Amino acid sequence: MEKANRAVWIVRRTGAPIVLMSLMLAGCSDMGPVQSNAVDPGVRGGAAGAGGPLNGLAADETTFFNDGLTRFAEVNTVTGADHSGLGPRFNSNQCLGCHLQPGPGGTSPASNPLIAVATLNGAKNVVPWFITAAGPIREARFKQHPDGTADGNVHDLFVITGRSDAVGCNIAQESFLPAGDPVTGQGGNPNIIYRIPTPTFGTGLIEAIPDSAILANMNSNRFEKSAMGISGHPNSILSGNVNRSGNDGTITRFGWKAQNKSLRMFAGEAYNVESGVTNQLFPQERDETPGCLFNPTPEDTINFTPTAAGPAVISDVDGFTNFMRMLAPPTPAASTPSTSKGRAVFEEVGCAHCHTPMLRTGKAIASGSSTSPSAALSNQPVNLYSDLLVHHMGSGLADGITQGAAGPDEFRTAPLWGVGQRIFFLHDGRTKDLVQAIGAHRSPGSEASRVVRRYERLPTQQQQDLVNFLRSL
Repeated sequence: MEKANRAVWIVRRTGAPIVLMSLMLAGCSDMGPVQSNAVDPGVRGGAAGAGGPLNGLAADETTFFNDGLTRFAEVNTVTGADHSGLGPRFNSNQCLGCHLQPGPGGTSPASNPLIAVATLNGAKNVVPWFITAAGPIREARFKQHPDGTADGNVHDLFVITGRSDAVGCNIAQESFLPAGDPVTGQGGNPNIIYRIPTPTFGTGLIEAIPDSAILANMNSNRFEKSAMGISGHPNSILSGNVNRSGNDGTITRFGWKAQNKSLRMFAGEAYNVESGVTNQLFPQERDETPGCLFNPTPEDTINFTPTAAGPAVISDVDGFTNFMRMLAPPTPAASTPSTSKGRAVFEEVGCAHCHTPMLRTGKAIASGSSTSPSAALSNQPVNLYSDLLVHHMGSGLADGITQGAAGPDEFRTAPLWGVGQRIFFLHDGRTKDLVQAIGAHRSPGSEASRVVRRYERLPTQQQQDLVNFLRSL
């Protein structure tokens, strides 16, 4: 009651519309479950709205982008090829296989490539129960190590044992049993959680957003956010500040828990963790079993061998970084009367408090050959629909994993641009239904619960308009 009285005083002092006050108070009431009657129209048809380069790239930037895209699609082998270094343990043999929907750099495609990867080149892997032909690509993390200590690390799905390019290696594949529901990934071994690939569209623009812009947005509309239980709890290592890197104190912003600082770090980690390729950022093999180490490390390095193609001297990690840095954001669909109304509802119910529609970049350099700011990256609007902060998402979505100071139920606000052409939702891909994904944001302890309650109390047509708007992004 004290909070309500204080809120009324502020409304009267500022002259803010009384309708705003009524909306906020409605969001604070604790009523029982209300079902959404909207229907997810499904993946938006038409051409892929993503996968190409940023508009306005210079000639050298375009060269670096195309080189990175080529590397992004390369298939890694254990030995005997330019792109050697796969394994000993791995999830996939190429970046593109996991980041393909709706175009290069995206997320899980409709047909899961891991089914074929499991036995490629004579490998003897069994496909884990949570990997299905029409399901999402999932990586597995263990909450606890078998010795009882806290874990949280990725436990790769496959090993190179049996492959024709890994003769002599004989390590056992991880066990992920007992099995649960293979479609949702729920149930089964309670020690394991799953994550699907995050889209990399527009990530160069995200990297170019100044810390000051993120902080200013975090501090905006403090009263309205507080009234709805939204705090944007930071992934903090230093002094309680948002998403601070333990290395230099600046804001981290990539990954499901905003755990990575830069695209180069993101690329280097993925190359080592997902494909098992050591590199200059992560130079040690994750499994050093004798008989399974075939190459000197790091396996991916800068190559100074003379070549006519300039970008060929860079490492794969730098190539991946260039590709992601200059990858364009998704193009939304043309507005319709329903999506225009849905955009307004999105703001009114409070979704935009976390899913911030737009931030802006500062000055940024794109490629390794430039010393001047890139016109394609600098001073650009970023229509990402995220505040890049981490929030408590409650017991329903908690994964039990801590990264930095992002705790067991905390996640970065997922950017919503491109959601219209995504197939799988939430961090573990448990649903293809966007309406179900919205509902999953409401659970005990979630900062989104009151926003979802507002949405669920809307008339069906307004719910549908909001869902249609999201599918237009």
